[in-house]
Amino acid sequence: MRHNLVKASLIAGAALATLAACGTETKESEKEKARATKAAAVPAPPKKKQIQGLPGMPPVLDPKDVYAADRPNKLSPVVKDFPSRVYVPNTESDTVSVIDPKTYKIIETIPVGRQPQHVVPSWDMKTLWVNNNRGHTLTPIDPKTGKAGKEVEVHDPYNLYFTPNGKYAVVMASLDRELVFRDPHTMKRIKTEPVTCYGVNHADFSLDGRYFIVSCEFSGELLKVDTEKMKVVGQQKLPFDGAMPQDVKISPDGKKFYIADMMAHGMWVVDGEKFGKPELLPTGKGCHGLYVSRDSREMYVSNRGEGSVSVFDFTKNKLTKKWHLPDGGSPDMGGVSADGKVLWLSGRYDAEVYAIDTRTGKQLARIPVGSGPHGLAVYPQPGRYSLGHTGIFR
Repeated sequence: MRHNLVKASLIAGAALATLAACGTETKESEKEKARATKAAAVPAPPKKKQIQGLPGMPPVLDPKDVYAADRPNKLSPVVKDFPSRVYVPNTESDTVSVIDPKTYKIIETIPVGRQPQHVVPSWDMKTLWVNNNRGHTLTPIDPKTGKAGKEVEVHDPYNLYFTPNGKYAVVMASLDRELVFRDPHTMKRIKTEPVTCYGVNHADFSLDGRYFIVSCEFSGELLKVDTEKMKVVGQQKLPFDGAMPQDVKISPDGKKFYIADMMAHGMWVVDGEKFGKPELLPTGKGCHGLYVSRDSREMYVSNRGEGSVSVFDFTKNKLTKKWHLPDGGSPDMGGVSADGKVLWLSGRYDAEVYAIDTRTGKQLARIPVGSGPHGLAVYPQPGRYSLGHTGIFR
């Protein structure tokens, strides 16, 4: 009897232990399930969008901001020791005036070839190329010493750009009706792409560098060019009789291109990918040059025909301010200082250069230079590499 009682007790104890264990497993399972449910409810962090750029180009820093490398005073080690200067090509004087931006004084006048149009930073930022349009040469200037080197023969170099991977220089041969792809150092001709429009002059590249949009001044057209194939893949006539497109700039998010038009008196806005019908945003008489602020929030638009600068807000998608130069003027091409505080523009028909405060719009200086000042370059500027013109940096 006693044996049976002990046996029964052991069986009951085992049963209770089993029940207890089952209870523990159930609670632990419930906790695990709860944790799993909670984890599933929390979304995984979004993967950063990867931009498949043009082969060989430096990686895109920020898919939402093409100009992320251009912040105030963020100078590359390549240029950080270069003296700050403003280089002004005088088309009718065949010279380059060199201005010290601290004193607003001309410190040197460099003789160059016939009809210099633009001063262009090279892709590696080590050289400034003066485009002697009618002299059919490029004059190299060492920005470290300010000294000019031996001219290089290049036919009809109205303007000069560089592919984002640094593989080619692209000469805008305006009167020759050609886009000429050359070695970026020796300027040896590699490929010539004939165009049917007239007056190729300005351009800017897409976010991924795979294509660029070109303005054709004299025929009022736009081109879309495949960078790697070095081939025109799109062409359209601007919907305005007598259109004369000038400077080209891409929006910070890379979705739109803005094209200044001096006869339509405003900017054309076009979707780069679709390359559809552009819309006109009036800015002022003789809309000509486009320059993005160091914080990527605004763009300064020079209106050459009325002596003013319009300020376009990218976020608000509208013009927010207009600054008028005292005593008028003919603000043309230029650039923004390394710290972003001063906008420098040439006075094309007034043989002068304007320095404008980007916070207030106040004219800081009006400096007499040679005749017909055009595409001046403020140098050095922030950025990792140059796409050309008077300084388009990424």
